[in-house]
Amino acid sequence: MAKIPSSILSVPALLVHVIAIPLFFLGFVLLYDSQWIYEIITAGSMDNDQIVFNTLMQMSILIGILCASRIPVTVMRKNISISWWFYICWSLLELIVFSAFAALYIAVTYGSYGYFPAVGDCFRIAIFVLPYPYLIFALLIAYIRPDKHEVAEEDLVRFADSTGRLKLVIANDVILYIEAQENYISIHYMEGEKMKEYSLRQSMRGIEELMAKHGIIRCQRSYFVNPRHVKVLRRDKEGFIQAELDVTGSKPVPVSPKYYEHLSELL
Repeated sequence: MAKIPSSILSVPALLVHVIAIPLFFLGFVLLYDSQWIYEIITAGSMDNDQIVFNTLMQMSILIGILCASRIPVTVMRKNISISWWFYICWSLLELIVFSAFAALYIAVTYGSYGYFPAVGDCFRIAIFVLPYPYLIFALLIAYIRPDKHEVAEEDLVRFADSTGRLKLVIANDVILYIEAQENYISIHYMEGEKMKEYSLRQSMRGIEELMAKHGIIRCQRSYFVNPRHVKVLRRDKEGFIQAELDVTGSKPVPVSPKYYEHLSELL
């Protein structure tokens, strides 16, 4: 089955689920004014104050369940991918866990209400009320706010400094070229429509294997270039070879004769 868009696991999506879904639950229960829901929430007492208080308590339980479920996944979202089938099962499990804790609250608060009957009744409420916001918010996040650029894990380039600390993670196809600057390297890449530059304390030799893995090749002693962005190879008036890139405003990248043949074969 197809993978869900990573935007569903983003921080805005986390806030929507943790805040908007419980608020939808609160508003729906109180405004729908259903007698059978109120009888479950108050164990048959039907006291107005108890209805409001217990609904707020169950909303709080729902917030806790969603935080415990969604925050870890949001933190690890760059390292995981989830299918729609898994996401549906995950959401259903959240409803089951919510029902279990909501039933525990009711059973403890009203001793006459057995726990297992309360679990079944709370699940009836959950499955009646909560699928609507789950579906609505998933569609809104996935299709009204789609991912601008889905990048597979193997296409991400992870740049670490000379001490091994991770400093920059970008897609390999947005890298234009890399040049050496004394004890640093300067990474030139695209972010949307803008050219960006990132300086990293690292050597050309230190990233050579990483660049080869991602198809970014050495074109001169002090330069790596991404063949995906090379538009043409030209000789200037002095006879030096330069790679012109397909990005407006980017400077030509020098190419030494030693690497010219290999680069030209990749174009």
